[in-house]
Amino acid sequence: MKVALVTGGAVRVGRAISLALAGEGMRLVVHYNSSSTDADALVGQIRAEGGEAVAIAADLARGGEVERLAREASAAFGGIDVLVNNASVFPPERLEETDEALWDHTLDVNLKAPFLLIRHLAPTLRERRGSVVNLCDLAGLQTWGTYAAHSVAKAGLAHLTRIAARSLAPDVRVNGIAPGAVLPPESMGKGELDALARGTPLKRIGSPDDVTRALLYLLHADYVTGEVLVVDGGRMLRG
Repeated sequence: MKVALVTGGAVRVGRAISLALAGEGMRLVVHYNSSSTDADALVGQIRAEGGEAVAIAADLARGGEVERLAREASAAFGGIDVLVNNASVFPPERLEETDEALWDHTLDVNLKAPFLLIRHLAPTLRERRGSVVNLCDLAGLQTWGTYAAHSVAKAGLAHLTRIAARSLAPDVRVNGIAPGAVLPPESMGKGELDALARGTPLKRIGSPDDVTRALLYLLHADYVTGEVLVVDGGRMLRG
């Protein structure tokens, strides 16, 4: 039975990913930072449905915490087959509004932590011929005016995906997903949501299910590595 670690796996898209992997029969290690109630509820749900899951807390902005997460996740079920680097922060500040502390924290969580997890888990992933999927972002492929630090970090994560794919081949496949508007912020009003949908060629907002379907494809596509799959309803077509 395969074992998956999903960072930020208790809420939003991460929760959908965790449930999808549990539905595939995988044992789940659900990472969380502050969402302990959500993590406990998710683990309880997976167990109630006959699956196996544990939750592990860690602050991904701290290198020592990331190393501990990798160690405890590996020990939970005897190794890791699938690593999903999903957790991220999404500060809306423009470049000139971004101070050093915000820059450092965003890159630590969104880019450095995935790098460290891949590095720490490489031995078990190689041994089990595993797979890594990094949740990139449309913001990392386009030049957004807002979300400056987040966008730069996600651009780095997309390139890290390709570097890691070359470095860990042939034992481990590494791919990414760059979602568009699949789960907009809860603070976004109806007018903003309608405008977002109108600006998307498919004329609708996506859902976390669109991401999970892409993820499952990448996990089963044994001849695909180093790719970043865009799941955005066609927004990239607008440049």
